[in-house]
Formats: sequence, structure tokens, C-alpha cells
Amino acid sequence: MNEDNFALASKIVSRSYVQQASEIRKQHENLIRQLLEQKRLPDDGWDESTIELLVNDMALMDSNNYPGNCGVGEREARIFSALVAKRHYRFGHGIGRSGDISAIQPKAAGSSLLNKLTNSLALDVLRLAGAQSTASCFVVPIATGMSLALCMSTFAQKKSKRPKYVIWTRIDQKACFKAIILAGFEPVVIENKLEGDELRTDVDAIEDRIKEIGADDICCVMTTTSCFCPRVPDRLEEVAMLCAQYEVPHLVNNAYGVQSTKCMHLLQQAGRVGRVDAYVQSTDKNFLVPVGGAVIAGFNQETIEDIGKAYPGRASATPSLDLFITLLTLGRNGYKKLVQERKDMFTYLKEELEKVAKTYNECLLATPHNPISLGMTLENVNLSKATELGSMLFTRLVSGTRVIAKDEVKTIQEHTFHGFGAHCDSYPVTYLTAAAAVGMTHQDVDLFIKRLHKVLVKFKKETNPKRFHNECLCLTHFCS
Repeated sequence: MNEDNFALASKIVSRSYVQQASEIRKQHENLIRQLLEQKRLPDDGWDESTIELLVNDMALMDSNNYPGNCGVGEREARIFSALVAKRHYRFGHGIGRSGDISAIQPKAAGSSLLNKLTNSLALDVLRLAGAQSTASCFVVPIATGMSLALCMSTFAQKKSKRPKYVIWTRIDQKACFKAIILAGFEPVVIENKLEGDELRTDVDAIEDRIKEIGADDICCVMTTTSCFCPRVPDRLEEVAMLCAQYEVPHLVNNAYGVQSTKCMHLLQQAGRVGRVDAYVQSTDKNFLVPVGGAVIAGFNQETIEDIGKAYPGRASATPSLDLFITLLTLGRNGYKKLVQERKDMFTYLKEELEKVAKTYNECLLATPHNPISLGMTLENVNLSKATELGSMLFTRLVSGTRVIAKDEVKTIQEHTFHGFGAHCDSYPVTYLTAAAAVGMTHQDVDLFIKRLHKVLVKFKKETNPKRFHNECLCLTHFCS
């Protein structure tokens, strides 16, 4: 209610009671005013009532919620199900217009405001996470792989002739590879170099291929930050300098890198010393929202605007609404706390996996450059059944682990990868991975370790029953 309505209410209910309610209302409105003025994350997260007050007010700004509105177009945000309308807070117009995903819709002032504010909050959190020089970003209602394809298609449009190739540092994750194929380019796979236990970027091989193919025929070089060990983040600074030197666009797959200050620092430094045209991150992996969105960001505002304009048609507002509500709930302090807790969980998970490895005469892979994922060898497990271990963990309600065997072969769009999952043709050991991602708790780690012990005991018993009998007493407490 506004001041006039509160004044009228005071004639019905005691003035002192109404005055108190009016002051509380002003507290909510002051938070909203600060958000509209500053367009940045609040220091402290908001309560649900303040968030719903703002979201409902913005929904009322859209024409489909005007009393007496008469829509005679083909798209008037008509929603048949009341349950669906409630789920979306009665937003129905989506975001953007046919020519630009960031454009304002005349019929949807509220949805447009939601879109602009969410993009501003996303930019603030990317800078807060470590990429301080990020100039622009926007939320897009497609996941990481499709977002990478959109970026590559935009880069190609800027070339004098359509390029044919994308130079891609190998990471055994299907979406980014399929994105290259979908966008109409031929992948040039750069194999990683084994340095100790880590798989690292072969910068010399990238330069050799740029020289061999020619910059004009290369859409971009695609690198990666967040990844499963033993692969580690690419040498972004060196690649960025190469891309600047040869005038080749540089696209970074930062799928779940926002939660890692190390990954974000790599991006910041790469943008400072060389060329990073865009970097893409998932909303669900970094901000604890449902799957379906990504944030496309970069250090040059014009480049990011061009990518936004290349998006065909309007877009769903759902990922933007989810992210908007979540970021307001967290605030700056809340997100910083989440990031710190993830770091703590990484340390705790590493300590506990080291204990497991020692118990079963295995080793924790030495991958100090990977700030999220850990790996443990499975050399003393029946290797012919090693992949069953992952299935056994899954049936025990452990999700997210990967068991990587040496001989896995995978064909993706007529391209064959040997040793698939290990990011190289012949990694020397079979191993299991686990990730300390944002939102993980001590209880998650403890349950994982307990169930991993149970599975490893079962494997050990089947592989070497006599040795198992001699050791079972020292393992009993893990399986209780």
C-alpha cells in the first residue's frame, strides 16, 4: 500500500498499529530503492517477503497483468493453468525481443526490468568472484554447451569469410565438443601434456596449429577452466597472449569456475595480458538454481552485446528469475560464504580421500592446479570390474563420482577418442574422481567416504579373499 492507503487504513484500525506497519513497509521499499539505484548485490541477503514484494510488483508491470488489458496479438502471455502462472509469478512475456535478448519489451516493462537487474547482479557477482575487469554479461536460457555454440556462431559472423575450424584443448566432456559440431565447425583437437600426474595445456601445439591453418580460417581457440582431474585448468594467460598475437578469438568454457577464485583469477589475468573474447558459465553449477541457464560474459562490452544480438528471438525469463531470487537471497556476504565453505570442503575431502587411499594401498593423484576435483587411483582393484565401482556407489546413493578406465573408447559425431574420460589417449592408471563443488557439506563428504569404504571392501574381498580376511579387522569400523 502507498501512503494514502495507509492513511485511510488508520481510520479503520488504530493509527499506532498502522504507523508501525507503514514503517516496516518502508524498510522493504528502502532495500528495493537501493537495488534500483546501485544495481549491485546487497551486502546481506534479503528475506523472502521483500523479494516477493519486488517480484510481484514487477509482474504487475507487464501488460498481461493489467486490469482490463485487451490483447489481440499472437503472443499475449496468456497462461491457461493457474498453477503454471503461479509458478512463474505471472511473468509470461519472456525477455528480450526478436533482434536482441537484452532489448526492452514495450508490453513487458516488468520482465524487462527483471532482465536488466539480473544481468547487473550477475556482473557484480562475477567481479566479486575475481574477474574484476569483466565489462558486460547477460543471462541466457540455454545451458553451457548451447551458449558456447552461440558465441562461436557470433565470432564467425565477424570474419570476412566463414572460418572452418575451432582449436580445442581436449577435455573429455561431450557438450563442449558437440557445441563445436553444432555451430558448423571442424574441431582441431589439441592433446594435453602429462606433467607429473596432471594433464596440462600444450601451448606450443596450439601455436603450431594456428600457423598451419591460418588465423583467417579459425573461428576461435576454446579453452577450459573447471574440469575433472587429472586435467587442470588451461594455461589461459599463455593462450590469451597467443590469440592476441595471431588475432584469433578466444572462448573460455568456465562451466563451474565461478565458485573457484583460482579459476576466476586465471580469467582476470588472461583478459589483462591477452585476448579473451567471452567466457561462459552455468547458472546451476555455480549459483544453486535448476538446470537451464548460463551467463555469457567478457572484457569487451561490444563483443558481449553482439553475442546477445545474435540470439534468435525472445527467450524464457525462468533462468533469469531463478538467478535473481537466489542472488538477492544470498547477497554479497552470502555468496562469499558459499565460496569459502566450498574451499573448506575441498580441503576436507582431500584429507579424507588421502586416508582412504592409504588404507587400500592406493594414491591420491597430485593435481595441485585443479581447485575443485580430486582423483584416487584404483590400481589394487580388479581392473576388469573397475567401472562397476561407480555403479555400486550410485546404487548406494552416491552421485557425481567417475571411474575412469584406461581402455575406454568413445565416438562423438564421427570423432573417436581413446581413453575417453581421462582427457588423453593413455593415462597411466585407472582412477576415481570426486568434486568439492559449491553447496557440498561435511555430511556429504562423510557419507561418501563411508560408502566408498564399503564398496572398496567388497571389491577387495572378491579380488583377494585370503588377504581380505587378514585385513578385515582393521577395516570393520569404516563399514559399520
